[in-house]
Amino acid sequence: MSRSSGRHRSPATGAQCATTPLPDASAQDRTPNEAWYNDWRGVDVPPLAAFAPALPVSVIMPCHQTAARTLARTLAALERQTYPRDLFEVVLVDDGSTPPLERPATPLRIQLVRQQRRGFGLARARNTGARAAAHDILLFLDSDVMPEAHWMAAHARWHHTLADALTVGFTNYVAVDGMTAQSVRQRTGSLRRLCRGRAMDPSWIEGHMLRTNDLTSKDDDPFRAIGGGNFGIGGGFHRLVGGSDESFTRWGLEDVELAYRAHTYGGLLVPVREAFALHQGRWDEDKNRRGNRLGRERAAALIAHRWLRSAATTRCHEVPMHVVTVHAAALPTERVGRCVDNLLADRTRDMVVRVATAPSDQTQRKALAERFGTHPRVCVADAAALPEFPTAAFHIALPGDAVFAKDLIFRLRAALGEAVTATAALGNGAQVSITRTWALHRARRSGRQPADFGIARRLSTRKLMRPSALASIVPAPGAGASCKRLVAMIRWQVTHPRRTTWAWLWWRLRRGKRQSARW
Repeated sequence: MSRSSGRHRSPATGAQCATTPLPDASAQDRTPNEAWYNDWRGVDVPPLAAFAPALPVSVIMPCHQTAARTLARTLAALERQTYPRDLFEVVLVDDGSTPPLERPATPLRIQLVRQQRRGFGLARARNTGARAAAHDILLFLDSDVMPEAHWMAAHARWHHTLADALTVGFTNYVAVDGMTAQSVRQRTGSLRRLCRGRAMDPSWIEGHMLRTNDLTSKDDDPFRAIGGGNFGIGGGFHRLVGGSDESFTRWGLEDVELAYRAHTYGGLLVPVREAFALHQGRWDEDKNRRGNRLGRERAAALIAHRWLRSAATTRCHEVPMHVVTVHAAALPTERVGRCVDNLLADRTRDMVVRVATAPSDQTQRKALAERFGTHPRVCVADAAALPEFPTAAFHIALPGDAVFAKDLIFRLRAALGEAVTATAALGNGAQVSITRTWALHRARRSGRQPADFGIARRLSTRKLMRPSALASIVPAPGAGASCKRLVAMIRWQVTHPRRTTWAWLWWRLRRGKRQSARW
């Protein structure tokens, strides 16, 4: 991994994503969410029956070799939407169909956009549609998915309130043999009623809803429940997170990766059961789901989560799971070097270590750069880590002159648990902290603190520091320094006799093994 490989760049433009307030001039009343974890239930959103649409919507539909009758049924379902027709448009993105997609006959306001076919282009088509969209609320719908009449309103009411929500609808799979666009357009009642008696498969996200209590639990992977064929997001938030990643040129997981970035940027992932739709075709008829191994490998490089990565991995992923910022301003290079070496020896290998120096101290920066050379997991930079690594899962900050226990990162993760942030105050006024990235982004947009969005913990210094460093953080050279270390060691042994005994036994065992190896 290069020095800058942890930066997530916009798939469409290549520009680095910034963590600035959401650019949303079209809806001044929309605010960043301030939910506890991902608990969307506390957001004051009007019920669907009382919702009065006010903001326009763009429905983005990627198409590639979509059968005319399939697209006609989907457009017929959109014609029956309860949302005012003058408040929405449909952006059809033709991903190099042969022959090219013709403008369909429909009373809907249609914008037809074409792009050249370059492999599997679903992610690129979604970005193309988002750029062409005239409105700030973006609803993504697959061209073979028929939405219920209140589908658009169910999504849009959340985006009238929140500037950084990602809503996911529910999609069942149904056999449509013999169904016509006219029957969809002139039906009496709901689509469910029209399809009564037909073979139907339930939505695959129901398992995730059960596991996470409808995405309100403290689980750190609500993004796994997002399906790309039926979801909504604000245009400003879509631009902030960088849109869909166009490096996905095989089917699968490009929607989950986008949802991961939306979650990591502090967005609220909301399941909307009223945003119901029917996929034209049974679940086992979808051939695209087969052979997506390469898609999983690409997703593993970009999604910093144990679901896709092994804890024992030694790979340098494009998006690291942990970003450790070592504050090294005005500290001796050798002391900072020992701290970084200890971090690199941690059993948790999925990390990038940033050595933060004062911008004006070019001498120290040059010395540290020579010390670490081109190490793939170390870089020398300034103190601002979040803009450089906006989609890493965890951000850790610590002083460069502390003597930490072995496997510090592993200890911090274990101590953090399901909390969003944890800190330990050191004896010299410095502190160690670990924080989930989504809480940092959410706090930055709302002007609050990460602890306002979840559990905050205070960590015991004894679990993080070496025994000899508990009384003081590496005393400065001079008279009394050795005595202070000795006093700290004796004090720790007196207050932890059992640990001292086990440490002595472990030392004897290790020493015996070394002597046996010599002979």
